[in-house]
Amino acid sequence: MSLTFTLDPAVTPDLRDGILDLWTDVSNAGGSVGFVPPVTAETIRPELVRHMVAMAEGRTRLLVGHDEDGRVAATAFLTLNTHRLMTHWLWLYTVMVHPRHQGKGYGRDLLAAAQDAACGLDGIEAIRLTCRGGLGLERFYASCGYKEVGRVPGAIRVAPGDDRDDVIMLLPLR
Repeated sequence: MSLTFTLDPAVTPDLRDGILDLWTDVSNAGGSVGFVPPVTAETIRPELVRHMVAMAEGRTRLLVGHDEDGRVAATAFLTLNTHRLMTHWLWLYTVMVHPRHQGKGYGRDLLAAAQDAACGLDGIEAIRLTCRGGLGLERFYASCGYKEVGRVPGAIRVAPGDDRDDVIMLLPLR
């Protein structure tokens, strides 16, 4: 089985709620997506609203993967740069695969779909993302073709006394 990916789907209440549930479940499973467990959907909702406002303004594109049951199983947000000297690359944010699908290769599928989506955008030459150090994520992204291009030691405070590096990764598309 694999996921079915859609770029810029219509945002329905079901899709919105599916993304919110995904984000909550990923966060509570320890995923590095901007929150630390335990977290509730109501804690995450304002951040999702910010992403959706950016989508409505045309600054962000949503890539969503549905599983065979039609449930939201993976997402990534492709955010365009507004700075006139940096419009040739985009940010990849909130890269998530539901914990029930871990180990099935869906993370690689999601990154490949994001790469395909970025290649289809006029003038985009690279994808940039950041990840939280200490979880092995940089090794995963490297195995998908991303290169570590920077690291800010201790930039992410997960908890008092638990600071992690902010790792900057880049995937050239051309």
